[in-house]
Amino acid sequence: MVSRFLAHDLLWGMTPRQLPEDAPAWAVESIGAGQPVVVRRAVSTADRIAVGVRGRLREQRYGTSMAIAAVTRCVSPEALCHVESHRDLPAFEALAQLRPVLDACGWAWGVSGSAGFELASGVAALHEASDLDLILRTPRPLARVQARELLALLDTAPCVVDMQLQTTFGAVALREWAGSSSRVLLKNATGACLVVDPWNAQEQAA
Repeated sequence: MVSRFLAHDLLWGMTPRQLPEDAPAWAVESIGAGQPVVVRRAVSTADRIAVGVRGRLREQRYGTSMAIAAVTRCVSPEALCHVESHRDLPAFEALAQLRPVLDACGWAWGVSGSAGFELASGVAALHEASDLDLILRTPRPLARVQARELLALLDTAPCVVDMQLQTTFGAVALREWAGSSSRVLLKNATGACLVVDPWNAQEQAA
């Protein structure tokens, strides 16, 4: 089932009553506070979308599903590219440093992970040692030499920057694609597999 929502989109509208009865208390608290859920890369149905609930602690992540009819607002990673934060943290410093480079790269990009969650919700999710998570929409192949050049730029940032390349068939880590391994891990709605070319439809079907 193809959904209009994409992995890493943030959705509002879920209520505590929509959570399963066995949902942890912290998840109920987060949803009760009006926090968004994040779209997960998993198989969806015609009327529901796979989502994740974030808690205050790193290990507090809860996977569930949300009724599409309940969605009241959606914020994509791309919508967060130029959102500013008043918090002085390495991840936001890195975002400010990399923004002109990414704007000029010719690909659509966005902010995901804890940084994206904080920029979209206003809930403090980052700390001094947090990484910056980014996505790059790459419907067309990104040459491995280009990936290495981009990674070299990201590695000049004041914190670790993790970027996922979003292809038509799933997501692959830029750091892997820029590496020397002949096969890389491609994550999609049904799981993950090692592939030679993340943009090759015939290979995925094999």
